[in-house]
Amino acid sequence: MNDRRLTPANDRVAAEHLRASVAAPRYSAGAPRIVTQGVVDLLRAPGGARDRQVLMGAPVTLFDTQDGWAFVQCANGYVGYVPQTALGEVASPPTHRVRSRATHVYSAPDIKAPELLTLSFGACIAVMRNIRGDEAEPRSRFVQTALGYVPRSHLVPVGDRAADPVAEAEKLLGTPYLWGGDSAFGIDCSGLIRAALDACGVSCPGDSDLQAAELGKSMTAVITPRRGDLLFWKGHVGWVAGPDLLLHANAFSMSVAYEPLSTALARIEAAGEGSVTRHARLSLQTA
Repeated sequence: MNDRRLTPANDRVAAEHLRASVAAPRYSAGAPRIVTQGVVDLLRAPGGARDRQVLMGAPVTLFDTQDGWAFVQCANGYVGYVPQTALGEVASPPTHRVRSRATHVYSAPDIKAPELLTLSFGACIAVMRNIRGDEAEPRSRFVQTALGYVPRSHLVPVGDRAADPVAEAEKLLGTPYLWGGDSAFGIDCSGLIRAALDACGVSCPGDSDLQAAELGKSMTAVITPRRGDLLFWKGHVGWVAGPDLLLHANAFSMSVAYEPLSTALARIEAAGEGSVTRHARLSLQTA
């Protein structure tokens, strides 16, 4: 049975590679597009509920447009609808990724200039040129993009990969909880996992059930969780950040927060959500 979240097909079109398995009025190979707004909700139907979010610079495949809505598939396989106005042609592929929790795009290479836009951790942009400094500061703190000017220290080349996903997730401490959220302005449990792994160059699905099915190697109950491990519950996931320490986006604190692991285990079970369903260890982590 096809998972609707991952199946690029609706009542108007299906992806060409589904021709043998999905009946549709027409089939399309799709066209490459790029997200041109800071954060965009990926909806399960035009004007409907949010499934996930996509960030500035994210590549998508466009299959269909109707009444101002675009039917797309994201790089992590998720399909859904975004406003047509949120997409653009891939003229200048992104060169850099936001490494800080968030950054501002300024109207001029000056910290006192008005900001034009705020970008989330993980957003990607194309740097046009470095801005020359003056004699006192030969290396300017800004780079120029088509959007405006961005602090150099907030960016890394898109090819640079972090080594510690927990350290990347920790950048989002205090971020408000948002179901289906994937940004520094609102994020959920699975979004926190995906954002951290994406920064490390690890492909990761968007929802916790898919993450539980795909990520890492299962550990037995006698194995002590260590930093970088993932713990899954039914409908929830969190990072092990240290001995007896869980880092997760959760509706209890309504934020990305640390919680003693022993406390979290007891609280979640007492709330009727059960015990841990899987303890996974990722191969990219260090001891």
